[in-house]
Amino acid sequence: MARVDVRPVRRVADRRVAVLLAASIAFGVAALPGWATAAPAVARAAVARADPPVDPAGEPVDETPPVEPTATDPTPTEAPPTVPPPSETTAPAPTPTEPAATTPAGPVDPPATTAPATTAPSLPPPATSAPPPRPSAPGTGAPAPSRLGVRVSTEDVTLTEAYWNAENTTATLRVTVTNTGEVAELIRLSYTLPAGLTDAGTPGCAEAGGGEHHCGGWQAAPGDRFSALVKVRVDGAAWRQMPLSGAVRVSASAPGVAGSAEDNEGFAVLFPPGPPVPGISLDADGVAFDISGAASELGVRLGNTGKADAAGRIEVVLPAGVTVPTPPPGCVALSPARTRCDVGTVPAGGAVTVRLPVSATAEAQREAPLAGAVIGRVDPRSGQARQLQMSFRITAAAAMSTPIATPAPGGSQGVLAAAGVGSDPAGGLTSVQRSAVVLIVVSVLLVVLALVLATTSLRRRLAGPANPAPAPSD
Repeated sequence: MARVDVRPVRRVADRRVAVLLAASIAFGVAALPGWATAAPAVARAAVARADPPVDPAGEPVDETPPVEPTATDPTPTEAPPTVPPPSETTAPAPTPTEPAATTPAGPVDPPATTAPATTAPSLPPPATSAPPPRPSAPGTGAPAPSRLGVRVSTEDVTLTEAYWNAENTTATLRVTVTNTGEVAELIRLSYTLPAGLTDAGTPGCAEAGGGEHHCGGWQAAPGDRFSALVKVRVDGAAWRQMPLSGAVRVSASAPGVAGSAEDNEGFAVLFPPGPPVPGISLDADGVAFDISGAASELGVRLGNTGKADAAGRIEVVLPAGVTVPTPPPGCVALSPARTRCDVGTVPAGGAVTVRLPVSATAEAQREAPLAGAVIGRVDPRSGQARQLQMSFRITAAAAMSTPIATPAPGGSQGVLAAAGVGSDPAGGLTSVQRSAVVLIVVSVLLVVLALVLATTSLRRRLAGPANPAPAPSD
């Protein structure tokens, strides 16, 4: 009898298992990375819809800004009046070789509901050099050309000698805003005043508590640059709390563009030497940190304008994040923010100069400009001791070159609202994440099934007879 060869049948079965195994593995490998990367993106989009972005004051902002605020929104509906921006003499960014586009920057037309301010003069559109753009990254799904961007710069509140003869003094804080994006934006302003300063009735702004003030929004076209004047009242006793610094923040959004862009900058309150007293003079240089952030130097000059020699002493008070890392000889650190230096005898009609190294954290440099304070004291051998104090300015190149933007749900400068991404209010998985997990589990099961089928086929093949038994002959 002829032999029956069953090997072709087994080869066919093996081929089918191999094809099934290859298809399952390919499907799992192709599907897993896509689901793994797509799920967080979809989850972020879902969270962004559930938790809309917030403005610098912490209030919710819709992707399409409303014309009128809600009943619980303390933001005024009117924007502060605008004035011509100051001319830019130097490029604020650390890349001076980058050409800056010249665009006409005139006043921003207020919304239809805004009454024209009587204090704002008519503004001819001066031709100014727009600063290098600092746009934020576009939100998820936003087209590349529709980038949001905003930049704010401030001037200090500088007081004159007349401050010492007044119960309180009204000063002006100039805030300059630039739309560095590529679309028309709604730009909102908020600012924080330090202790001893109150708002003196800035049009379009309202107090929100804790020194915080919110203002209405401007409609600004791409490249628009304008200034607003914030009126502040400085109390006659505010000098006792120096150094004093505040902060200004702006937020930009646009209809049809997801997320928002933000920027902020600090300002210093600078007091003249005083209260006035004869027999002593005091002067302090400003502190400036370059783009490297390395330690800088503070120079303080103490003069004895009396007729007798006197022992001199200088104390330096610094804001949070700014310190004197290594006090020079004759100086001692009383606290991280306060350093005292005994300068010895200051001859009548003479002066001494003390130079101290000053360093600042990256966060403090980003918050610049800041203010520090110097207290000078001379104690003559005969007569009463005399004391003066004044404030000085602390600037940093990092504050002018680093954009601070918080678009949502996309990211810029590493600032993302990632704390709540991917989780629901109860702390569990969202529906999108649960769907992604189910798909991943199904893919893994398919791969496991293919492996089981392949293993079973191999076992059957190995358990069968190596050669089929010969058929009995007649």
